[in-house]
Amino acid sequence: MTEPEIRRSATPQELAEDAAAALVAALHRVQAEGRVPAVALTGGTIAGTIHECVAASPDAGRVDWSRVDVWFGDERFVPGGDADRNDDQARRSLLDHLPFDPARIHPMPTSDGDHQDLADAATAYGDELRSQGNGMFDVVMLGVGPDGHVASLFPGYPQIDVDDAVAIGVTDSPKPPPERISLTFSALNRSREVWFFVSGEGKAGAVARALTEGTDVHDVPAVGVHGGERTVWFLDEDAASRL
Repeated sequence: MTEPEIRRSATPQELAEDAAAALVAALHRVQAEGRVPAVALTGGTIAGTIHECVAASPDAGRVDWSRVDVWFGDERFVPGGDADRNDDQARRSLLDHLPFDPARIHPMPTSDGDHQDLADAATAYGDELRSQGNGMFDVVMLGVGPDGHVASLFPGYPQIDVDDAVAIGVTDSPKPPPERISLTFSALNRSREVWFFVSGEGKAGAVARALTEGTDVHDVPAVGVHGGERTVWFLDEDAASRL
């Protein structure tokens, strides 16, 4: 397990700019190695700001965006185009602003799509990742909730202990909407780098618990995800205030 690296920024905007620059550099580096990078995106306010900073980056031209595979760590199981969906947010803030190849963007199923049963939808996404993925993410991007949840893996929920699936359904999320799809820990951990993005004093306690040795993953799921080569916590000063 890699020792977490902590990167502090004074404000959420500075955090987003730092993370955006890091992502552009990482994708450029992977392509320079002759590989097609695979990234798993997350949702949330700070993620949206990061996406906007990537789209506006003066270095964005260093990346061949048509050769980037885009996946998602979790999703709200609601109709396509719903503003609550992470993929809709990602399109508005990033994917529609750079020349991504639509065939390389892999949104999770919608509740009004081909797989309207939640369990079937989760299985279908797992099958898609197995068949079209390259076996390893280069970067998994994750937010962290005030309760320490990541993706849609919540404290005390049985999905935390699932290790024989790529993606699973969540039927009673403590945050609306109640039905979601999430990658499992085993899938999220198949990543060279895992990056957490946390902003705000309301999440400072979760950050402190997640970075305390011995914290139980059932209490703070964020401790269950780590990169094979690098784990980075991008924090603003408020989120880092209890470290």
